[in-house]
Amino acid sequence: MIPTAFEYESPGTVEDAVRLLAEGGDDVKVLAGGQSLIPVLKLRLAGPELIVDLGRIDGLRGIREEGDELVIGSMTPHHDVATSGLVRDHAALLAEAAGTVADPQVRHRGTFGGALVHADPAGDLPAPALALGASFEITGPSGARTVAADDFFVDLFTTAVGEDEILTAVRIPKRTGWGAAYEKFVRVSQQWSIVGVAATLRVEGGTIAEARLGLTNMGSTPVRPTAVEQALIGVAPVKDAVEAAVAGVSDGTTPPDDLNGSADYRRHLARVLTQRAVVRGATA
Repeated sequence: MIPTAFEYESPGTVEDAVRLLAEGGDDVKVLAGGQSLIPVLKLRLAGPELIVDLGRIDGLRGIREEGDELVIGSMTPHHDVATSGLVRDHAALLAEAAGTVADPQVRHRGTFGGALVHADPAGDLPAPALALGASFEITGPSGARTVAADDFFVDLFTTAVGEDEILTAVRIPKRTGWGAAYEKFVRVSQQWSIVGVAATLRVEGGTIAEARLGLTNMGSTPVRPTAVEQALIGVAPVKDAVEAAVAGVSDGTTPPDDLNGSADYRRHLARVLTQRAVVRGATA
């Protein structure tokens, strides 16, 4: 199908983009990589009067170090995140997860920030961002603010970014030397995750000293099972011991019940994939 007619603006600065959003009101959409927005427009599930394209704002791209954090611009393509030496060295979980997003074409066009703001519960980046303790830099008419990952994902396809605001960067605390693994289950290649598990761990003396986990598609937002993280401390990274420690990983979750799998099936997958992610991540 052909989208409905709309006006198009491609500002060169964040300030100009924010101004256009404020002037556009409820009938404006932000275009980042377009991998989610363009299909929606073609299907006429959305009919904005104005599209604001962020592609000309060079300052929104790139990966850099700032002290104990990595700073990733919101318009940085998934491919750049997946192949960055800085990300592999200091946030290995994010590099691995970004490398599983869709296919090479999408990874070259889709953007890191765009996927996070889209907040699809089956998307592969929100759970790793939550597990890593990311923080999100947001700019709007009132200036810039920073939101922690725990407060960023609000509901299904909803984040803390307001209609007149733009996500400009994501800060990732360095987890240098930590093992990491992202395990997801799909029925066919490049499908959205039926369930995914993000795990990053620090091992000392043959046991897990720290663990951070995130669950994909186990609720309307990514889930961090903190009780299981605590249960893993002091556990040897072997199958039986880890399996016992993560038995309650799906407790309190609200997975969807649809054609791809029942809620109970997803809870089973969460337990299996968590065990695999923890063992692989801790022994990497």
